[in-house]
Amino acid sequence: MAPRSYVREARRRGLGRRRERIEPIVERLAEEHSDATIALRFRTPLELLVSVMLSAQTTDVNVNRVTPALFAKYRTPEDYLAVPLEELERDIYTTGFFRQKAKAIRGTMRVLLEELDGEVPTRVEELVRLPGVARKTANVVAAELGDAQGIVVDTHVRRLSQRLGLTRQEDPVKIERDLVRIVPREDWHRFPHLLIWHGRRVCDARNPRCEDCVLEDLCPSSRLAGVVRREPGATRAPGARA
Repeated sequence: MAPRSYVREARRRGLGRRRERIEPIVERLAEEHSDATIALRFRTPLELLVSVMLSAQTTDVNVNRVTPALFAKYRTPEDYLAVPLEELERDIYTTGFFRQKAKAIRGTMRVLLEELDGEVPTRVEELVRLPGVARKTANVVAAELGDAQGIVVDTHVRRLSQRLGLTRQEDPVKIERDLVRIVPREDWHRFPHLLIWHGRRVCDARNPRCEDCVLEDLCPSSRLAGVVRREPGATRAPGARA
C-alpha cells in the first residue's frame, strides 16, 4: 500500500488525525524503548561527525568496529590532513565507499580549520556547508550536540512514518517537513531514535510483528484490523477490535 493510502486508511478506521495520534505514539514508544539512543560510539563532537559521515551506506555496527582504532590515531582535524589520502582510505576501507568518504572527511577537516577554528558547528545551516555532509547527517550531529533543528529521516523513520499514516510523502525532505509539523519540538531528538529501534525490534520491513506492537491500535497498516489484541492469559476473539 502506498504511503498516501495509509493516511486515508487511518481516517477510514477512525484512528484520529495525525496530530491527535502523535502524542500517544511518542509516549508508548518511549516506554517500550527506554534505551533508544544513537548506536554510534563517540566521545567528542569531531568523533560524532566522522562517525555519522562513515555510517552512510553501511551499518552502525560496522562503523563501531572501525572507529576505536581510527579515533586513537586521528584526534584532531589536523591529524586527518597529516597523512596521505591513501592511508586514510585504508583506515576506513571496511565502511565501504572509502574513497568518497576519505575525500569528504579531509575536505570537511579543511573547512573546520580554515573557517570554523577547528570546531564542529551545531547549526544545521553551517553543517551542510561541510563536504559530504547532507541534511540527514547535519540533523544527527546537531541533535546529538543538544540542538535538534529538525527530525532525522533514515530508512526506518521513513518506513514507519509511512506505515503509521504520519506522511503521504516518499522524499525524506518532505517527510521531515510533515513530521516537524506534528511532533512536539521537545521530541525532535528522541523521535527518530524511537522509530529506528521500533523498526529494528518489532516493525520489520518484511515481517512486522503487529501482535507484539504497542502501536497496533493506532496504526493504519496493522495486519490485525478487526481482531482483538491478545492480553496476558486471554484468547484472541475474531471479529472485534481492541
